[in-house]
Amino acid sequence: MEAFARLGAAATKVGIGADPDDTLVLWEDDELSLLTDADELWHELDEAARAFRKTLPIVPLEAFGFPGDDHEDPMGEGSPFLRRIGSGVEASAFQSVHDGSIYKFYLPREEGRIGGTFSFSRATPADGLDAPALHAEACLGSYRDLLEKLALILALDGMPTEVVGVTPEGVLVAKQVLGERLPEGEDVSELLPGSLIPIPARFLRAHRDHPRLAFVKGRPWFVADTHAKNLVRDTNGRLRVIDLLAAPFPSELAAQDPLMHDWLARVALDPTAGLLQAAHDDEL
Repeated sequence: MEAFARLGAAATKVGIGADPDDTLVLWEDDELSLLTDADELWHELDEAARAFRKTLPIVPLEAFGFPGDDHEDPMGEGSPFLRRIGSGVEASAFQSVHDGSIYKFYLPREEGRIGGTFSFSRATPADGLDAPALHAEACLGSYRDLLEKLALILALDGMPTEVVGVTPEGVLVAKQVLGERLPEGEDVSELLPGSLIPIPARFLRAHRDHPRLAFVKGRPWFVADTHAKNLVRDTNGRLRVIDLLAAPFPSELAAQDPLMHDWLARVALDPTAGLLQAAHDDEL
């Protein structure tokens, strides 16, 4: 993420936009060979691009045993190395025939988008007095959103996950340790990691499974969709997250609601803090 941020900042300095950020993700490390000596800013961009390419290499689909990009559906039938096990909204999943590892191929969507995230909005008078202060709507994400989500899975002690690379077509490939799937539809609301904090219904409406708040290095995140399909048990029987939907919590919007602002400050220090600040009897 640091290398990606550095690349984005360097691109901005020379007037190259980064929204969507698919152009940066697929930037060839020698693309600026003729401009690198033009001035300091172009040289900085060239170095940032090369550093980023080392962390996220471009890997062709053929490296995973799939046919070339001239095939109508190169990943449709799997490969000699990977057996197809399912597809979701964001990715297609394959299992290695050699060690059982899971490979997820996140497919790019329209207009340079990939994966998913959330957009947030404040309640309006038309929503009624009892409406939650914030609404969260799932939407298409960026490559940065996807990389942040994979890093968040690790931060929440989820299943070990490695970003393998990105294909020339923009497919981002991640590798994950195999776990034991849970029974479909199992209620996991009481089994989720303690670091995931339930959000009072009066604060946020999301229409997603298990909306939670998580703090990672002091930064609040909105996390959802940690249902049975996105959880597995590792070899020690521990419950581990393998996927979720997430976005940075909209702190600026939350700050406009005094009650929510106060609650966020308290749960950042104590995840068990209640909706209202406790008061001593002699203060009542």
